[in-house]
Amino acid sequence: MMGVARFLSRSAHQARSRAVVKTLCYRLFMLLITVSVAWFVVGDVSDALNIGLVTNVLKTGTYYVYERLWDHVAWGVASN
Repeated sequence: MMGVARFLSRSAHQARSRAVVKTLCYRLFMLLITVSVAWFVVGDVSDALNIGLVTNVLKTGTYYVYERLWDHVAWGVASN
């Protein structure tokens, strides 16, 4: 177990506010893509917006958690 600890024991590298801003900017971009694709597929703007909003609200939360978890992984990060 000692080997795993060296990969997961580091403290967070970035502030939570940075992770929140990165998450929101990324999800806004993805929202535009999702709504565009959904509109092309279903042919209805209202349905496309609903699809885009619901999927992106769920994905925003999961991306934030994923980002915060990876911020605690030391693998591949140069130490100062």
